[in-house]
Amino acid sequence: MSSARLLKLLGLLQARREWSGAELADRLGVTTRTVRRDVDRLRSLDYPVHASMGTSGGGYRLGSGAQLPPLLLDDDEAVAVAVGLRTASGIENIGETAVRALLKVEQVLPSALRHRVAALEISTVPFVGSGPVVDASSLMAVGTACRDRQLLRFSYVGHSGVASEREVEPHRLVTWGRRWYLVAWDVSRADWRTFRLDRMSVRTPFGARFTPREIPGGDAGAFVAARVADRWPVQGVVRLSVPASQASDWRSYGEVSAVDETSCHVRVGGETMDDVVFMLASITVEFSVVSPPELSEALVQAAARFRRAAKF
Repeated sequence: MSSARLLKLLGLLQARREWSGAELADRLGVTTRTVRRDVDRLRSLDYPVHASMGTSGGGYRLGSGAQLPPLLLDDDEAVAVAVGLRTASGIENIGETAVRALLKVEQVLPSALRHRVAALEISTVPFVGSGPVVDASSLMAVGTACRDRQLLRFSYVGHSGVASEREVEPHRLVTWGRRWYLVAWDVSRADWRTFRLDRMSVRTPFGARFTPREIPGGDAGAFVAARVADRWPVQGVVRLSVPASQASDWRSYGEVSAVDETSCHVRVGGETMDDVVFMLASITVEFSVVSPPELSEALVQAAARFRRAAKF
């Protein structure tokens, strides 16, 4: 038996909830009979691999057991896990748990990978401030429903404070502005919606499986940014002197829409007009104000402050 093949099989089982025997055989370049033997070997090593009977060699998935088996991570995945644990924020009651997990991960990292993690830590400045806190169990539940493509039911308190019951097809989790959002297809409204996780009360067990849809625009982050920009109390629209196809860097600010072949509009939102000015200050291409007039005045005042600051 090939140890390398066994490790590859374990990696496949960890990467997806369920595989057919034929799919695993194709990925590993062996027969379904060999797959069965390799699965038996994993079980002898205390990996809880569950099997279901059926055509093409049945199906296999890695279940949970009394003890967590070792995870198989490549170098980039190991670094990503360590960095993610260092920077975990906005999740309730996870700080101490993240530290314990980080110590275990870093203990087994090779020296070269520990240096990579340390370098990233040096270049990371922690954000000081408060924001809505998401319960870790809710985050796990929503993430699991996204992964397994299962209908999700929850109570939701909207921006206006009105509570409602929702059933959705969960597609993607997105972090934006120190908040967690779910991008989902709302079944009863037959439309795409974004939901803040700190306003959700998730119900379990999950519903039936669904076939995933294409998120509008194909970019979950841009979709959230555009929807969230609608809800800011202060908004401004500027015209960038670049086509929409070259404005991907600004989609995280808000909605980007084409004007013509050489320019596009970007809608930016914030709590105050100063917030909008602050975001526009990072744009490195020529732009002009479309609306509102108050944004033009705020930019003039900011420019005056910068000119005064530049006089030594």
